[in-house]
Amino acid sequence: MALAESAGPQLPLALRAPPDQRFDRFVDAPAGLIEQLRALAEGALGQPIFLCGPHSSGKTHLLLAACADAEAAGRRAVYLGLRDLRGKARAVLQAVTADLVALDDLEAVVGEREDALALFDLYNAQQASGSGLLLAASDSPDALPVALPDLRSRLAQCTRWTLPTLDDGGRVRMLRLRAAARGLEFDDAALDWMLRRCSRDPGSLAALFEQLDRASLAEKRGRLTVPFLRQVLEAQGSPERSSGG
Repeated sequence: MALAESAGPQLPLALRAPPDQRFDRFVDAPAGLIEQLRALAEGALGQPIFLCGPHSSGKTHLLLAACADAEAAGRRAVYLGLRDLRGKARAVLQAVTADLVALDDLEAVVGEREDALALFDLYNAQQASGSGLLLAASDSPDALPVALPDLRSRLAQCTRWTLPTLDDGGRVRMLRLRAAARGLEFDDAALDWMLRRCSRDPGSLAALFEQLDRASLAEKRGRLTVPFLRQVLEAQGSPERSSGG
């Protein structure tokens, strides 16, 4: 899978998606979504898919998982985050050719006419070649400030899925899945402590888990406890959320 650079038209060498960004580690997906994304990734579905949802609802996770699935099926996949490409997306998008193109942060560029034209051209090119297109944004197509009516029409034709944010039960399942994949086990008290004292944002929890994983490897520890969490947070200088928040 190639991760397209946001700073210029070149595409860097293929990079592997993070191992946690896989379909089997996504928690609480709407019924039928994973199956449809797999079909798109593997070339069995021609209809573009549009994912919408708030920050940390898992859009990037699913885009990267689809790219990894496409590569496993012997297909070329490109993931591109558009957050820093407002007003300059055309040069990058013109260089993108793949069996599956996954575009993240669509809301960052659809308000600029030239960017919208480039997206419109890419949409048509993917459809004409029978290649897959997976899109993600914070809002649904009809709620985005799309500068080009033709692009809005194309986006409205996508199969649309809305991702909810995880509740605390989902956050616990996410952390347990990631821990089990690394050969680690969370004490129940440690998970409760994390949700009370640290940010509940899934992205922040995932980043904190990476710190815990590295520290557990260094100490050859297989069980994550409250004292260990405190130790890691103090060593890393990671902020805690007030217990009253």
